Amino acid sequence: MFTGIYDETKSIISQIQKIESHGQPTEQFLIANLNDWMKSNKRKLMLQSQSYFNNDNDIDDKKRWMIGRKGEKIEDLLLTNTKLPHPFMRKLVNQKIAYLLSKKFTIDCDNEAFIAAIEPYLNDDFYAMLKNEGKDAIKNGIGWLQVYYNKLGKLAFKRLPPEELYPFWGDMDHTVLEAVIRMYIVVVHKDTVRTEIKKVEYYDATGVYYFEYSGTGLKADSDKVLTKTGNFIVEVPLLDANGNLKFDEFQQPIQTTLDVVWDNIPLVAFKYNAEETSLLKFIKPLIDNYDSMTSAASDNIQDTPNNIKVVKNYDGTDKGEFVHNMSTYKTVFVSGDGDMTSVDTPIDMSAAQAHITQLRKDIFEFGAGVDSQQKDIGNASGVFMKFLYADLDLDCEDIGNEFMKSLKKLIWFMQVDMKNKGIGDFMDVAYEIIFNTDVRVNEAETILNIMQSVPLLSKETLLAQHPYVINVKKELIRKAADDAEELSKMEEIANFGTDPAAAQ
Repeated sequence: MFTGIYDETKSIISQIQKIESHGQPTEQFLIANLNDWMKSNKRKLMLQSQSYFNNDNDIDDKKRWMIGRKGEKIEDLLLTNTKLPHPFMRKLVNQKIAYLLSKKFTIDCDNEAFIAAIEPYLNDDFYAMLKNEGKDAIKNGIGWLQVYYNKLGKLAFKRLPPEELYPFWGDMDHTVLEAVIRMYIVVVHKDTVRTEIKKVEYYDATGVYYFEYSGTGLKADSDKVLTKTGNFIVEVPLLDANGNLKFDEFQQPIQTTLDVVWDNIPLVAFKYNAEETSLLKFIKPLIDNYDSMTSAASDNIQDTPNNIKVVKNYDGTDKGEFVHNMSTYKTVFVSGDGDMTSVDTPIDMSAAQAHITQLRKDIFEFGAGVDSQQKDIGNASGVFMKFLYADLDLDCEDIGNEFMKSLKKLIWFMQVDMKNKGIGDFMDVAYEIIFNTDVRVNEAETILNIMQSVPLLSKETLLAQHPYVINVKKELIRKAADDAEELSKMEEIANFGTDPAAAQ
């Protein structure tokens, strides 16, 4: 239950409206769109991306083959079958998140009251959730946060699996969200029976519809009292037919509950890029080839002999058996004078190694990341570091632009909550969100450049660039306190002729 705090008891809660009773989507509409979404290539790529992030790559399905006696292709279970998945997807995703979101973003605003009011919302739990939301976005192309009120009436946020949601956008740029279908599975255990129930939720501007999906179609959700509800419930004063307050026997306003919805659907999309395309789309063939090449190289080293045996004075094999013996035993039986020789087949790994090295470069280039195995990266100059981080910086700048728009939509709900709870009306406050990227720099070179810029720039600007400063405002306060303490000591020395601390 959420208890609203009002400046005027008769006012309607800001930015929300009473839920309506019309507009229920048809069963055919929901089922058709759900079926399309479940079979879509976009959802398939989401699931693939999650697998690659967990290092469950396609190489896990690798098999080795031989040619049978009749020329047929047969899986060979005797040969070594090395499977070497490489977690490039995980490395690149974590690298982008560390670069963009390892430090808390800054809200640049002249309204100090707004900064103070929003700070409790942006706590450590929020930033931890934002990092995971960032991973969702990069892996899947898009991530989703749900806005709701918890049992204590506190505004809360929850991540939803992107593969469960199918959005309906009102514009080509996907900035206006008109409706969302969500389907997820709930597992129910009764005695020894395990049952999976498919839940379907439909969000639009009028509220949320709840269904269950079976092979025969949709039905009302058995766990819900109503098929349709608002986004949350508030307590409001009860009014009579003339709009006047109703009072109880103690002359206290009578409260009633009201099912209400936000002006915006309480689902916020966080996008990796404007196209909502997963990072895996750009690097999957490269990762697969890298896994395949390294696995094959390991196979060759382990089970390929250095020569093929040639046995003379043996006859009777047909062509199919000849090929089978070559592929399986690396042995050839021929007629002639009795003898056995070897044909050397040395393993030349230079070409494979060159190809593998190029694949690694391509993965980091087209994945817009930084390869930490590069030589001399530890002592690199600031200019080289900027060049090294150029692709990562450009990609994260795009992510930051998308996230900035999403965060402003999320903060809108916080602003409404502040107004409804009487904290303050900050709906029209202008502000900017600044991401504090964590680029690796040559610290000594950076500090020297800051010192040389002292006459030209403000303290706040210089501190923001200092590698040792995490929070600029706190650092300014600490510096001011240190300066005040130092000034006090100097005044005491001037008055008494010596430093009191040194005299003791």
